[in-house]
Amino acid sequence: MRPTSFHVESLLALLRRRKVVTLPELKHALDTQTTSTVFRKLASLAYRTSYSHRGAYYTLDETARFDADGLWSFRQVWFSRHGTLLDTVEAMVGASLAGYHADELEGVLHVAVKAPLVKLVRQARLDRQQVAGRWLYLSAEPAVRRRQLSARQVHQAAPSSLGLGGGVRALPDELKAAIVLFYSLLDEQQRRLCAGLEALKIGHGGDTQIAELLGIDPATVAAGRRQLLSGEILTGRARRGGGGRKPAEKKPPSSSPTSSS
Repeated sequence: MRPTSFHVESLLALLRRRKVVTLPELKHALDTQTTSTVFRKLASLAYRTSYSHRGAYYTLDETARFDADGLWSFRQVWFSRHGTLLDTVEAMVGASLAGYHADELEGVLHVAVKAPLVKLVRQARLDRQQVAGRWLYLSAEPAVRRRQLSARQVHQAAPSSLGLGGGVRALPDELKAAIVLFYSLLDEQQRRLCAGLEALKIGHGGDTQIAELLGIDPATVAAGRRQLLSGEILTGRARRGGGGRKPAEKKPPSSSPTSSS
C-alpha cells in the first residue's frame, strides 16, 4: 500500500503543475474512483474550490493571486477568497458602495447571480429595494443599507456616461484632465469631497481609480466619500474648529516705567 504522504505529494505536484484541476484529474492522480478519498487527501492541503463552473475546479491557496475584491481567475475559471458563489455574492453586496443590480454584479463576478441573490434575500442575508423600477440588492445591515441607498442616489443623478456598469468604469481622457484641473483649484476639504464624489460616480473601484488619477491615498478618497454620504460638511473652513496650528498668545504690552515724583 502506498503511504499517505505519497498521495499528498501527488496531489501537490498536480495542482502546482496545472494550477487549476478537476475532480476527475484528482482521482486519476490518486488512482481512485472514490470522491470521499479525494476530499480526505485534499483536507490536508490549503485549497480553494471555484465559484464558477458549479465548483468543478480546484486550486491551491498558494497559487491564487486574489485582487482587491478577493477574486482570481485562471483560464476563465473563477475563485474567491470568500468561498462559494453564495458567500461571495453576499460579501460583494455587503461591501459595495451603492449596492448592486444583478447585471452589475454579473459584470464583476462573470457568472449568473440572480438565483444566489434571491436565495440570500429569502434567507435575510441581503436586502433588496426597487430603485428606478429595478431591484437593487443591498446589505442586510440597516446602517450600511442606508449609506448604500444614499450613494445610489448620487449614481442616479450622475451623467449616464459615468453610471455604474460591469466592473470598473474607464474615464475619458478629457474628463480626467478636467477633474485634475478642477481639483487643483480647491482647498483641503473641497479636494477630499471632490475626490469622494468622483469615486461615487464611478462606483466599483472608484476609490482606487480616482486616487491614482489625483496622486493621493485611496483612504483620502474614501474619507471624502463617507463625508459626503453622512452629510457632515464643514462650511466656511477646511478643518474642524481646533484643527491646525494654535495661534500664539498675545502678551499685554508692558507699561513704560515712570519716574517717581
